[in-house]
Amino acid sequence: MSRPVIAVMSQRSQWTSELPASGPDGYSFVTCDSLEKLGQLAKDNEAAGVIADLRNVSGGGHQQEQMLERLRDLMGERPVVMVTDDDCPEPLERRAMWSSIQHLRGDVSIDSVIDWLQSAVPLEAETPVAAVNPAPQIRTPDSGMVMSGITRRFETFTPELKRMLEDLTVAAEKDVTVLLIGETGAGKTYLSNLIHEVSPRKNEPFVTVACGALPGDLIESELFGHMRGSFTSAHADKDGKFLAAGKGTLLLDEIDVLGPEQQVKLLRVIETGQFEPVGSNDTQTSQARLVVASNLPLEPLVQQGKFRPDLYYRLSMLKFELMPLRKRRPDIKLLAKRFIQDKSKKLDVVVHRIEQEFFDALMAYPWPGNVRELEHAIQRAVIYCRDGVLSTDELPKHVRTGVIGPTNDPTVVLDSTRQEVDSKQLGDQMAVTEKELIEEALMRNNYNRTKTARELGVSRVTLYNKMKRYGLS
Repeated sequence: MSRPVIAVMSQRSQWTSELPASGPDGYSFVTCDSLEKLGQLAKDNEAAGVIADLRNVSGGGHQQEQMLERLRDLMGERPVVMVTDDDCPEPLERRAMWSSIQHLRGDVSIDSVIDWLQSAVPLEAETPVAAVNPAPQIRTPDSGMVMSGITRRFETFTPELKRMLEDLTVAAEKDVTVLLIGETGAGKTYLSNLIHEVSPRKNEPFVTVACGALPGDLIESELFGHMRGSFTSAHADKDGKFLAAGKGTLLLDEIDVLGPEQQVKLLRVIETGQFEPVGSNDTQTSQARLVVASNLPLEPLVQQGKFRPDLYYRLSMLKFELMPLRKRRPDIKLLAKRFIQDKSKKLDVVVHRIEQEFFDALMAYPWPGNVRELEHAIQRAVIYCRDGVLSTDELPKHVRTGVIGPTNDPTVVLDSTRQEVDSKQLGDQMAVTEKELIEEALMRNNYNRTKTARELGVSRVTLYNKMKRYGLS
């Protein structure tokens, strides 16, 4: 079995002298002392990965940035690691942000870099299974945790969330039902897709049912299907989502809205896979893997008699709670950078620089709408970006001024460093912010007032009156 070659560039003899010619983990290392030589070295040795030590660079980093771009193109999907000082030159910072280069800072040991490469550049597998299904979990030397799928990845630097992600990675690869609990906009649907992508069912369909968006009398038909004539509008036989998902994954979102009879049927499907379509006595069998999600904790619903205890205990065995964004402060900047990159490409807007005050404003706001609200705020900022520079001026006014939108969590408060405003200013700001929040919610829900009212936590009458007040009707 051949050894993967890692090409290393560093002007620090002490750093490279720690590299054995043949690594104990099964790697071979080749070294050079300049970035100019690194590309040729990687090409000649068909390197599986490269490490560029760019601490103490001179000339502002512009020349190195151009070489890194060529090196990234040369390596394709193979990993490139860049190590810089804590105070990284802006061109190198930008190159790392807009590409898949792994950026490490400060006094990084060569061992920690190799640890990261060990997960990114696996040795040739002794069995074909490992080669076909590489481990989706990556531990990075800067204490982050990554769960990677085919088209998406979930990364966190929040200690409490890292443990959850570790456990979820194990459960995702097994054929078991998973329960996700988290506030609206926290990323449950995204994480459900990721669970599907790292599971053995990744090449099968992924089907979503938003239970909260369906009338109560149609949920059962949507899930299990129905026979012609079983109710007034049943003009033909219809397969439900359990059959539509085939051997793939079925996400049932907002399961807290299910009625008692629907809960009984769901428990039966989880336990046996069996169900009957509405109006039929023929038993069908589902082969889909279930992921269920709820915006609300289920324990209080059990105590109130609204959720069956047997279903709750069946689901809670593999329950994962997705923290709200305000409790994931280490991840805010990471998510913001990713959204900026995505939106700037999608909207064809060039972003050269991001002011520190921009990130400060994001960190100070409590994000009651969670990751979804952050994404929409970043989209707005990119749309109005001027001269390639993102500043606080481009953020929504309620984020700049710190006026909190609707939330079910009374503990959501502003950072204490925010400036106070007098009551008249606050009233004006709240009016402007409320209008913006309603407009954004309407757009997200395709101007469906029922769904918009549910998302904002108000009645349809209240929503209509506010729309009329702000001239949105």
